[in-house]
Amino acid sequence: PPSDMVVGHSRADGNAGGTGDFGHDSGAIKGHRGSILHFLRDPADHDCEGPAYEYFEDGILVVEHGRIVACGDAEDVKAQFPQVEVQDHSPHLIVPGFVDCHVHYPQTEMIAAYGEQLLEWLDSYVFPVEAKFGDHEHASQVADFFVKELLRSGTTTALTFCTVHEASVDALFEASSQRNMLMIAGKVLMDADPYAPEQLRMSAGESYEASKRLIDKWHKRGRCLYAVTPRFAITSTPEELQLAGKLLTDHHDDGVYLHTHLNENKSEIELATSIHASDTYLSIYDKAKLLGPRSVFAHCVHMKDCEWKQMKATESVMAFCPTSNLFLGSGLVDLHAVKEHKVRYGLGSDVGGGTSFCQLQTLNEAYKVGQLSGYKLDPLSAFYLLTLGSASALSLDDRIGNFVAGKEADFVVLDTASTPLLRHRVGLSSTLQEKLFLLATVGDDRCVAKTYVAGCCQHQRQVAKSAESL
Repeated sequence: PPSDMVVGHSRADGNAGGTGDFGHDSGAIKGHRGSILHFLRDPADHDCEGPAYEYFEDGILVVEHGRIVACGDAEDVKAQFPQVEVQDHSPHLIVPGFVDCHVHYPQTEMIAAYGEQLLEWLDSYVFPVEAKFGDHEHASQVADFFVKELLRSGTTTALTFCTVHEASVDALFEASSQRNMLMIAGKVLMDADPYAPEQLRMSAGESYEASKRLIDKWHKRGRCLYAVTPRFAITSTPEELQLAGKLLTDHHDDGVYLHTHLNENKSEIELATSIHASDTYLSIYDKAKLLGPRSVFAHCVHMKDCEWKQMKATESVMAFCPTSNLFLGSGLVDLHAVKEHKVRYGLGSDVGGGTSFCQLQTLNEAYKVGQLSGYKLDPLSAFYLLTLGSASALSLDDRIGNFVAGKEADFVVLDTASTPLLRHRVGLSSTLQEKLFLLATVGDDRCVAKTYVAGCCQHQRQVAKSAESL
Protein backbone atom coordinates (compact mmCIF):
# COMPACT_ATOMS: atom_id res chain seq x y z
CA PRO A 1 0.00 0.00 0.00
CA PRO A 2 1.08 3.67 -0.31
CA SER A 3 3.35 4.80 2.50
CA ASP A 4 0.66 7.01 4.07
CA MET A 5 -2.16 4.42 3.99
CA VAL A 6 -3.52 3.45 7.40
CA VAL A 7 -2.41 -0.13 7.99
CA GLY A 8 -1.23 0.55 11.50
CA HIS A 9 2.33 0.60 12.73
CA SER A 10 5.49 -0.54 11.04
CA ARG A 11 7.20 -3.50 12.69
CA ALA A 12 10.71 -4.80 12.50
CA ASP A 13 9.38 -8.06 11.05
CA GLY A 14 7.73 -6.16 8.21
CA ASN A 15 4.27 -7.44 9.10
CA ALA A 16 2.08 -4.38 9.20
CA GLY A 17 -1.12 -6.43 9.32
CA GLY A 18 -4.57 -4.92 9.32
CA THR A 19 -5.23 -5.26 5.58
CA GLY A 20 -8.39 -7.24 6.15
CA ASP A 21 -10.74 -8.84 3.65
CA PHE A 22 -13.93 -6.77 3.84
CA GLY A 23 -14.81 -3.21 3.00
CA HIS A 24 -11.35 -2.11 1.92
CA ASP A 25 -11.13 0.07 -1.17
CA SER A 26 -8.26 1.20 -3.36
CA GLY A 27 -7.43 4.11 -1.10
CA ALA A 28 -8.64 6.59 -3.71
CA ILE A 29 -9.60 10.05 -2.50
CA LYS A 30 -13.29 10.32 -1.61
CA GLY A 31 -15.67 12.79 -0.04
CA HIS A 32 -18.48 12.19 2.46
CA ARG A 33 -21.22 14.81 2.60
CA GLY A 34 -23.63 15.49 5.44
CA SER A 35 -23.85 17.50 8.64
CA ILE A 36 -20.45 17.17 10.31
CA LEU A 37 -19.45 17.61 13.97
CA HIS A 38 -16.04 17.11 15.55
CA PHE A 39 -14.17 18.48 18.57
CA LEU A 40 -10.84 20.29 18.77
CA ARG A 41 -10.66 20.34 22.57
CA ASP A 42 -12.77 19.83 25.70
CA PRO A 43 -15.70 22.29 25.53
CA ALA A 44 -15.75 22.38 29.34
CA ASP A 45 -12.17 23.70 29.45
CA HIS A 46 -12.71 27.44 29.51
CA ASP A 47 -9.01 28.23 29.98
CA CYS A 48 -8.20 27.25 26.38
CA GLU A 49 -8.46 29.65 23.47
CA GLY A 50 -9.95 28.85 20.12
CA PRO A 51 -13.13 26.96 19.21
CA ALA A 52 -13.89 23.73 21.06
CA TYR A 53 -15.64 22.19 18.07
CA GLU A 54 -16.52 22.63 14.42
CA TYR A 55 -20.02 22.03 13.07
CA PHE A 56 -20.91 22.20 9.41
CA GLU A 57 -24.64 21.99 8.65
CA ASP A 58 -23.67 21.00 5.10
CA GLY A 59 -20.11 19.73 5.14
CA ILE A 60 -17.77 17.40 3.29
CA LEU A 61 -15.18 15.10 4.88
CA VAL A 62 -12.40 14.14 2.46
CA VAL A 63 -10.58 10.85 3.01
CA GLU A 64 -7.64 9.27 1.18
CA HIS A 65 -5.69 6.08 2.00
CA GLY A 66 -7.61 5.79 5.27
CA ARG A 67 -6.69 9.25 6.53
CA ILE A 68 -8.46 12.59 6.81
CA VAL A 69 -7.45 15.01 4.07
CA ALA A 70 -9.89 17.85 4.72
CA CYS A 71 -13.09 18.74 6.53
CA GLY A 72 -15.17 21.84 6.04
CA ASP A 73 -18.16 23.59 4.52
CA ALA A 74 -19.36 21.70 1.45
CA GLU A 75 -18.97 24.57 -1.01
CA ASP A 76 -15.46 25.38 0.23
CA VAL A 77 -14.33 21.76 0.03
CA LYS A 78 -15.84 21.28 -3.44
CA ALA A 79 -13.95 24.33 -4.65
CA GLN A 80 -10.71 22.94 -3.18
CA PHE A 81 -11.28 19.39 -4.46
CA PRO A 82 -13.43 19.79 -7.62
CA GLN A 83 -12.70 16.29 -8.97
CA VAL A 84 -13.44 14.34 -5.80
CA GLU A 85 -16.20 11.74 -5.90
CA VAL A 86 -18.63 12.56 -3.08
CA GLN A 87 -20.99 10.17 -1.30
CA ASP A 88 -23.96 12.09 0.03
CA HIS A 89 -25.13 10.97 3.48
CA SER A 90 -27.45 13.97 3.94
CA PRO A 91 -29.33 14.70 6.12
CA HIS A 92 -27.38 12.41 8.46
CA LEU A 93 -24.77 13.57 10.98
CA ILE A 94 -21.14 12.50 10.53
CA VAL A 95 -19.07 12.27 13.74
CA PRO A 96 -15.78 10.57 14.68
CA GLY A 97 -15.99 6.89 15.60
CA PHE A 98 -17.00 6.16 19.19
CA VAL A 99 -14.30 5.02 21.62
CA ASP A 100 -15.00 2.45 24.36
CA CYS A 101 -12.46 2.68 27.22
CA HIS A 102 -13.53 -0.50 29.03
CA VAL A 103 -15.30 -3.62 27.77
CA HIS A 104 -15.02 -7.42 28.15
CA TYR A 105 -15.44 -9.25 24.86
CA PRO A 106 -15.91 -12.74 26.45
CA GLN A 107 -18.81 -11.40 28.51
CA THR A 108 -20.81 -10.93 25.31
CA GLU A 109 -21.90 -14.48 26.19
CA MET A 110 -23.55 -13.51 29.49
CA ILE A 111 -24.66 -9.88 29.12
CA ALA A 112 -27.79 -9.09 31.17
CA ALA A 113 -27.30 -11.81 33.80
CA TYR A 114 -29.84 -11.46 36.60
CA GLY A 115 -29.70 -10.79 40.27
CA GLU A 116 -26.18 -10.44 41.65
CA GLN A 117 -23.67 -7.79 42.64
CA LEU A 118 -20.04 -7.85 41.55
CA LEU A 119 -18.32 -10.71 43.41
CA GLU A 120 -21.26 -13.12 43.28
CA TRP A 121 -21.92 -12.15 39.66
CA LEU A 122 -18.33 -13.04 38.72
CA ASP A 123 -18.57 -16.45 40.36
CA SER A 124 -22.05 -17.29 39.08
CA TYR A 125 -21.89 -16.02 35.53
CA VAL A 126 -18.57 -14.59 34.33
CA PHE A 127 -15.99 -17.19 35.31
CA PRO A 128 -17.91 -20.19 33.88
CA VAL A 129 -18.28 -18.38 30.54
CA GLU A 130 -14.64 -17.26 30.42
CA ALA A 131 -13.43 -20.82 31.04
CA LYS A 132 -14.55 -21.73 27.49
CA PHE A 133 -12.09 -19.39 25.76
CA GLY A 134 -9.15 -21.77 25.72
CA ASP A 135 -10.88 -23.17 22.62
CA HIS A 136 -9.70 -20.99 19.72
CA GLU A 137 -12.73 -21.80 17.57
CA HIS A 138 -15.14 -20.75 20.31
CA ALA A 139 -13.11 -17.62 21.05
CA SER A 140 -13.07 -16.73 17.34
CA GLN A 141 -16.84 -17.07 17.01
CA VAL A 142 -17.43 -14.76 19.98
CA ALA A 143 -14.73 -12.30 18.86
CA ASP A 144 -16.26 -12.06 15.40
CA PHE A 145 -19.70 -11.36 16.87
CA PHE A 146 -18.20 -8.88 19.34
CA VAL A 147 -16.42 -6.71 16.76
CA LYS A 148 -19.50 -6.74 14.51
CA GLU A 149 -21.59 -5.60 17.47
CA LEU A 150 -19.13 -2.79 18.22
CA LEU A 151 -19.26 -1.59 14.63
CA ARG A 152 -23.05 -1.88 14.53
CA SER A 153 -23.10 0.39 17.58
CA GLY A 154 -20.72 2.97 16.10
CA THR A 155 -17.66 1.98 18.15
CA THR A 156 -14.45 1.87 16.13
CA THR A 157 -11.89 1.58 18.95
CA ALA A 158 -12.10 -0.32 22.24
CA LEU A 159 -9.92 -1.24 25.21
CA THR A 160 -11.04 -4.75 26.01
CA PHE A 161 -10.39 -7.58 28.42
CA CYS A 162 -9.86 -11.04 26.92
CA THR A 163 -9.49 -14.10 29.23
CA VAL A 164 -6.48 -15.86 30.75
CA HIS A 165 -6.08 -17.88 27.55
CA GLU A 166 -3.65 -16.83 24.82
CA ALA A 167 -6.18 -18.11 22.27
CA SER A 168 -8.68 -15.48 23.43
CA VAL A 169 -6.24 -12.68 22.57
CA ASP A 170 -5.33 -14.18 19.19
CA ALA A 171 -9.02 -14.53 18.33
CA LEU A 172 -9.86 -10.92 19.15
CA PHE A 173 -6.91 -9.37 17.33
CA GLU A 174 -7.56 -11.59 14.31
CA ALA A 175 -11.19 -10.42 14.19
CA SER A 176 -10.37 -6.73 14.68
CA SER A 177 -7.51 -6.87 12.16
CA GLN A 178 -9.83 -8.24 9.48
CA ARG A 179 -11.75 -4.95 9.79
CA ASN A 180 -8.59 -2.84 10.29
CA MET A 181 -9.88 -1.63 13.67
CA LEU A 182 -7.73 0.19 16.21
CA MET A 183 -8.04 -2.23 19.14
CA ILE A 184 -6.32 -2.47 22.53
CA ALA A 185 -6.52 -5.79 24.40
CA GLY A 186 -4.60 -8.23 26.53
CA LYS A 187 -4.51 -11.58 28.27
CA VAL A 188 -6.04 -11.53 31.75
CA LEU A 189 -3.70 -12.25 34.69
CA MET A 190 -5.22 -14.34 37.52
CA ASP A 191 -3.09 -16.45 39.85
CA ALA A 192 -4.46 -16.00 43.39
CA ASP A 193 -5.79 -19.13 45.09
CA PRO A 194 -8.70 -19.38 45.98
CA TYR A 195 -10.05 -16.14 44.52
CA ALA A 196 -9.15 -17.03 40.94
CA PRO A 197 -11.11 -20.22 40.16
CA GLU A 198 -8.98 -23.21 39.25
CA GLN A 199 -10.13 -23.35 35.62
CA LEU A 200 -8.96 -19.72 35.11
CA ARG A 201 -5.87 -19.77 37.31
CA MET A 202 -2.43 -19.54 35.76
CA SER A 203 0.82 -19.07 37.66
CA ALA A 204 2.37 -15.61 37.70
CA GLY A 205 5.44 -16.86 35.83
CA GLU A 206 3.41 -18.59 33.12
CA SER A 207 1.23 -15.52 32.61
CA TYR A 208 4.30 -13.29 32.43
CA GLU A 209 5.84 -15.44 29.68
CA ALA A 210 2.52 -15.69 27.81
CA SER A 211 2.09 -11.91 27.99
CA LYS A 212 5.60 -11.39 26.60
CA ARG A 213 4.79 -13.69 23.68
CA LEU A 214 1.56 -11.86 22.97
CA ILE A 215 3.19 -8.44 23.13
CA ASP A 216 5.83 -9.61 20.64
CA LYS A 217 3.15 -11.10 18.41
CA TRP A 218 0.50 -8.38 18.43
CA HIS A 219 1.61 -5.01 19.84
CA LYS A 220 1.75 -2.50 16.98
CA ARG A 221 0.90 -5.16 14.44
CA GLY A 222 -1.54 -3.41 12.14
CA ARG A 223 -3.72 -1.28 14.39
CA CYS A 224 -3.45 -3.66 17.36
CA LEU A 225 -2.09 -2.44 20.70
CA TYR A 226 -1.45 -4.52 23.82
CA ALA A 227 -2.60 -3.98 27.40
CA VAL A 228 -1.14 -5.81 30.40
CA THR A 229 -4.35 -6.94 32.10
CA PRO A 230 -4.46 -8.08 35.74
CA ARG A 231 -8.18 -8.64 36.40
CA PHE A 232 -8.13 -6.91 39.79
CA ALA A 233 -6.15 -7.04 43.02
CA ILE A 234 -8.29 -9.86 44.47
CA THR A 235 -7.32 -12.42 41.81
CA SER A 236 -3.63 -11.49 41.56
CA THR A 237 -0.88 -12.16 44.09
CA PRO A 238 1.70 -9.46 44.87
CA GLU A 239 4.16 -11.48 42.77
CA GLU A 240 1.90 -11.33 39.72
CA LEU A 241 1.28 -7.60 40.12
CA GLN A 242 5.04 -7.05 40.37
CA LEU A 243 5.55 -9.00 37.13
CA ALA A 244 2.82 -6.93 35.48
CA GLY A 245 4.80 -3.87 36.54
CA LYS A 246 7.95 -5.39 35.04
CA LEU A 247 6.14 -5.89 31.71
CA LEU A 248 5.14 -2.23 31.74
CA THR A 249 8.66 -1.09 32.64
CA ASP A 250 10.25 -3.29 29.99
CA HIS A 251 7.92 -1.86 27.34
CA HIS A 252 7.79 1.69 28.71
CA ASP A 253 8.95 3.30 25.48
CA ASP A 254 6.78 1.12 23.27
CA GLY A 255 3.34 2.29 24.40
CA VAL A 256 2.04 -0.86 26.12
CA TYR A 257 -1.01 -0.21 28.32
CA LEU A 258 -2.16 -1.33 31.77
CA HIS A 259 -5.86 -2.21 32.13
CA THR A 260 -7.57 -3.28 35.35
CA HIS A 261 -10.39 -2.52 37.81
CA LEU A 262 -10.38 -0.20 40.82
CA ASN A 263 -12.80 0.62 43.64
CA GLU A 264 -15.88 -0.74 41.90
CA ASN A 265 -17.78 -2.35 44.77
CA LYS A 266 -17.53 -1.95 48.56
CA SER A 267 -17.19 -5.69 49.25
CA GLU A 268 -14.47 -5.90 46.59
CA ILE A 269 -12.56 -3.02 48.18
CA GLU A 270 -12.78 -4.54 51.64
CA LEU A 271 -11.50 -7.90 50.39
CA ALA A 272 -8.72 -6.45 48.21
CA THR A 273 -7.31 -4.17 50.89
CA SER A 274 -7.51 -6.98 53.43
CA ILE A 275 -5.71 -9.54 51.23
CA HIS A 276 -2.94 -7.08 50.37
CA ALA A 277 -2.84 -5.39 53.82
CA SER A 278 -3.19 -1.98 52.20
CA ASP A 279 -4.73 1.29 53.37
CA THR A 280 -6.14 2.02 49.91
CA TYR A 281 -6.95 -0.03 46.85
CA LEU A 282 -4.92 2.17 44.49
CA SER A 283 -1.77 1.84 46.59
CA ILE A 284 -1.79 -1.92 45.88
CA TYR A 285 -1.28 -1.12 42.21
CA ASP A 286 1.08 1.75 42.95
CA LYS A 287 3.35 -0.55 44.96
CA ALA A 288 3.67 -2.73 41.84
CA LYS A 289 4.47 0.32 39.65
CA LEU A 290 1.25 0.02 37.66
CA LEU A 291 0.23 3.70 37.58
CA GLY A 292 0.92 6.04 34.67
CA PRO A 293 -0.44 7.83 31.57
CA ARG A 294 -1.36 4.58 29.78
CA SER A 295 -2.83 2.92 32.88
CA VAL A 296 -6.61 2.66 32.72
CA PHE A 297 -8.57 1.85 35.88
CA ALA A 298 -12.20 0.91 35.33
CA HIS A 299 -14.92 2.27 37.63
CA CYS A 300 -13.34 4.33 40.47
CA VAL A 301 -16.72 4.48 42.20
CA HIS A 302 -15.63 4.55 45.87
CA MET A 303 -12.47 6.66 45.89
CA LYS A 304 -10.63 8.30 48.76
CA ASP A 305 -9.39 11.83 48.23
CA CYS A 306 -5.78 10.66 48.35
CA GLU A 307 -6.52 8.20 45.52
CA TRP A 308 -7.89 10.95 43.28
CA LYS A 309 -4.75 12.97 43.97
CA GLN A 310 -2.56 9.97 43.16
CA MET A 311 -4.44 9.40 39.90
CA LYS A 312 -3.88 13.03 38.93
CA ALA A 313 -0.21 13.05 39.94
CA THR A 314 0.54 9.95 37.83
CA GLU A 315 -1.74 10.99 34.92
CA SER A 316 -3.56 7.66 35.32
CA VAL A 317 -6.94 7.23 33.65
CA MET A 318 -10.42 6.39 34.92
CA ALA A 319 -12.85 4.48 32.69
CA PHE A 320 -16.31 5.77 33.61
CA CYS A 321 -18.82 2.90 33.26
CA PRO A 322 -22.21 4.23 34.43
CA THR A 323 -24.39 1.53 32.85
CA SER A 324 -22.50 -1.24 34.62
CA ASN A 325 -22.28 0.64 37.92
CA LEU A 326 -26.05 0.95 37.97
CA PHE A 327 -26.80 -2.58 36.71
CA LEU A 328 -24.56 -4.23 39.34
CA GLY A 329 -25.62 -1.81 42.07
CA SER A 330 -22.01 -0.73 42.57
CA GLY A 331 -22.61 2.97 43.18
CA LEU A 332 -22.27 6.39 41.57
CA VAL A 333 -18.98 7.90 40.37
CA ASP A 334 -18.34 11.31 41.94
CA LEU A 335 -18.12 13.41 38.78
CA HIS A 336 -17.57 16.56 40.85
CA ALA A 337 -14.39 14.98 42.28
CA VAL A 338 -13.22 13.89 38.83
CA LYS A 339 -13.56 17.46 37.60
CA GLU A 340 -12.12 19.02 40.76
CA HIS A 341 -9.00 16.84 40.64
CA LYS A 342 -8.74 17.10 36.84
CA VAL A 343 -8.39 13.33 36.49
CA ARG A 344 -8.16 12.01 32.95
CA TYR A 345 -11.15 9.85 32.07
CA GLY A 346 -13.00 8.19 29.23
CA LEU A 347 -16.29 6.36 28.73
CA GLY A 348 -16.71 2.58 28.99
CA SER A 349 -19.66 0.33 28.14
CA ASP A 350 -18.29 -2.45 30.40
CA VAL A 351 -20.28 -5.16 28.62
CA GLY A 352 -21.31 -7.60 30.14
CA GLY A 353 -21.82 -5.65 33.40
CA GLY A 354 -22.98 -2.92 31.06
CA THR A 355 -26.16 -3.72 29.17
CA SER A 356 -25.54 -2.06 25.80
CA PHE A 357 -22.67 -1.95 23.33
CA CYS A 358 -23.92 1.40 22.08
CA GLN A 359 -22.12 4.31 23.69
CA LEU A 360 -25.12 6.55 23.06
CA GLN A 361 -26.86 4.46 25.71
CA THR A 362 -23.81 4.74 27.97
CA LEU A 363 -24.14 8.53 27.67
CA ASN A 364 -27.80 8.19 28.62
CA GLU A 365 -26.79 6.54 31.90
CA ALA A 366 -23.88 8.93 32.42
CA TYR A 367 -26.28 11.87 32.35
CA LYS A 368 -28.50 10.21 34.97
CA VAL A 369 -25.55 9.42 37.25
CA GLY A 370 -24.61 13.10 37.05
CA GLN A 371 -28.16 14.20 37.79
CA LEU A 372 -28.20 12.17 41.01
CA SER A 373 -25.30 14.24 42.35
CA GLY A 374 -26.19 17.60 40.80
CA TYR A 375 -23.63 17.31 38.00
CA LYS A 376 -24.91 18.31 34.56
CA LEU A 377 -23.25 16.50 31.66
CA ASP A 378 -24.06 18.90 28.84
CA PRO A 379 -24.58 17.55 25.29
CA LEU A 380 -21.39 18.98 23.79
CA SER A 381 -19.27 17.59 26.63
CA ALA A 382 -21.03 14.25 26.20
CA PHE A 383 -20.14 13.96 22.52
CA TYR A 384 -16.61 15.16 23.23
CA LEU A 385 -16.34 12.35 25.81
CA LEU A 386 -17.66 9.86 23.25
CA THR A 387 -15.01 10.80 20.68
CA LEU A 388 -11.93 12.97 21.27
CA GLY A 389 -12.25 12.82 25.07
CA SER A 390 -12.02 9.03 25.23
CA ALA A 391 -9.37 8.99 22.49
CA SER A 392 -7.33 11.38 24.66
CA ALA A 393 -7.88 9.20 27.72
CA LEU A 394 -6.33 6.31 25.77
CA SER A 395 -3.44 8.52 24.54
CA LEU A 396 -4.73 8.10 20.99
CA ASP A 397 -5.75 11.70 20.28
CA ASP A 398 -2.77 12.04 17.94
CA ARG A 399 -4.34 9.34 15.74
CA ILE A 400 -8.13 9.40 16.13
CA GLY A 401 -10.98 11.32 17.78
CA ASN A 402 -11.57 14.19 15.36
CA PHE A 403 -11.32 15.21 11.70
CA VAL A 404 -8.02 17.11 11.74
CA ALA A 405 -6.05 16.45 8.54
CA GLY A 406 -3.73 13.46 8.87
CA LYS A 407 -5.81 11.63 11.47
CA GLU A 408 -6.99 8.07 10.83
CA ALA A 409 -10.43 8.15 9.22
CA ASP A 410 -12.70 6.31 11.67
CA PHE A 411 -16.18 7.84 11.59
CA VAL A 412 -19.88 7.16 12.06
CA VAL A 413 -22.93 8.30 10.12
CA LEU A 414 -25.83 8.93 12.51
CA ASP A 415 -29.48 8.98 11.46
CA THR A 416 -31.43 11.39 13.65
CA ALA A 417 -34.68 10.05 12.14
CA SER A 418 -33.94 6.40 12.87
CA THR A 419 -37.11 5.86 14.94
CA PRO A 420 -40.49 7.59 14.77
CA LEU A 421 -40.01 9.05 18.27
CA LEU A 422 -36.54 10.40 17.53
CA ARG A 423 -37.64 11.86 14.19
CA HIS A 424 -40.64 13.52 15.83
CA ARG A 425 -38.66 14.92 18.74
CA VAL A 426 -35.68 16.10 16.66
CA GLY A 427 -38.15 17.85 14.38
CA LEU A 428 -39.26 19.94 17.35
CA SER A 429 -35.71 20.91 18.36
CA SER A 430 -33.99 24.04 17.09
CA THR A 431 -30.35 23.80 18.22
CA LEU A 432 -27.44 21.42 17.71
CA GLN A 433 -27.22 20.91 21.48
CA GLU A 434 -30.85 19.78 21.64
CA LYS A 435 -30.32 17.28 18.82
CA LEU A 436 -27.17 15.89 20.46
CA PHE A 437 -28.95 15.51 23.78
CA LEU A 438 -31.75 13.59 22.08
CA LEU A 439 -29.23 11.27 20.40
CA ALA A 440 -27.59 10.71 23.81
CA THR A 441 -30.86 9.86 25.55
CA VAL A 442 -33.43 8.55 23.06
CA GLY A 443 -30.84 7.30 20.59
CA ASP A 444 -29.34 3.81 20.37
CA ASP A 445 -27.69 1.49 17.83
CA ARG A 446 -30.58 2.05 15.40
CA CYS A 447 -29.16 5.55 14.85
CA VAL A 448 -25.95 4.14 13.38
CA ALA A 449 -26.51 4.13 9.61
CA LYS A 450 -22.89 3.39 8.68
CA THR A 451 -19.57 2.89 10.43
CA TYR A 452 -16.30 3.59 8.64
CA VAL A 453 -12.91 2.25 9.73
CA ALA A 454 -9.81 3.80 8.14
CA GLY A 455 -12.05 5.29 5.48
CA CYS A 456 -13.81 2.02 4.57
CA CYS A 457 -17.40 1.10 5.37
CA GLN A 458 -17.38 -1.81 7.81
CA HIS A 459 -21.04 -1.63 8.86
CA GLN A 460 -24.15 -0.60 6.99
CA ARG A 461 -27.51 -0.72 8.72
CA GLN A 462 -29.83 -3.28 7.17
CA VAL A 463 -32.99 -1.20 6.94
CA ALA A 464 -35.02 -0.98 3.78
CA LYS A 465 -36.68 2.30 4.73
CA SER A 466 -35.91 5.02 7.24
CA ALA A 467 -38.41 6.12 9.87
CA GLU A 468 -39.41 8.96 7.51
CA SER A 469 -41.75 6.52 5.77
CA LEU A 470 -43.08 4.71 8.85
